Amino acid sequence: MKKITIIISVLALTGVSLAVESAKLSVAEIVNKANIAAYYQGKDAKARVHMDIIGDNGSRKVRDFIILRKTIVDGGDQKFYVYFNSPADIRRMVFMVHKHVGEGNQDDRWLYLPSLDLVNRIAAGDKRTSFVGSDYFYEDVSGRDLSEDTHELVGETDKYYIIRNTPKKPDEVEFNYYDLSIDKKTFLPIKIFFYDKSNILYRKIEVLKVAIIQGHPTAIDILVTNLAAKSKTRMVFTGVKYDIGLPDIFTERYLRVAPRKYLR
Repeated sequence: MKKITIIISVLALTGVSLAVESAKLSVAEIVNKANIAAYYQGKDAKARVHMDIIGDNGSRKVRDFIILRKTIVDGGDQKFYVYFNSPADIRRMVFMVHKHVGEGNQDDRWLYLPSLDLVNRIAAGDKRTSFVGSDYFYEDVSGRDLSEDTHELVGETDKYYIIRNTPKKPDEVEFNYYDLSIDKKTFLPIKIFFYDKSNILYRKIEVLKVAIIQGHPTAIDILVTNLAAKSKTRMVFTGVKYDIGLPDIFTERYLRVAPRKYLR
């Protein structure tokens, strides 16, 4: 008992808090918590999304869609279904993802084009290309697999953890690394800054507004800026609901025949 008392006294004199030290999180724990906060809240979820795409010359394009998400394994495999309501030229278009988590695994992605009544498989190499003409990428919809990057705590403020993420296979992506600013209270990623092969910031994702929905901190206003192309995409989420009891409507059958009951 005397030895323990001496150790505690020394720690107190040096200004070290036992409570803080015991509660300190590892980088892996921080990244995992951020991943759960961003993509895994609730067993399933639904949201309406208004997407406003602003070009470098001030031109505007609008996309309105509904996104459905179902978690198969917490922190692991998921399924996503995105149904477009407007504009008219892409109405009834569907984007679907079967997310397979784990090193070496590849997600399955489909795009249904109603004007051609055609289902296309999206190649793994296309995951970091524009999602329906926006500054958002296909990979952004379901999230990047944590196993694809190495993670390092490079900074910390009163509000944020700053995590640097470096790709394990740099030849497969267009960025050199990206920095995540993770809210210490909610663990939501609030800012994501992407740096190109010359270490120049060229793309950023910023959460402009967070709301507490059914007890879950939820990003409901997101701005994506492409600094290289001088374009922006803003997404506003409404009608967000968690734990709605989605059945397995994430099949090729429902690409052509939309599950109307869950899109209202």
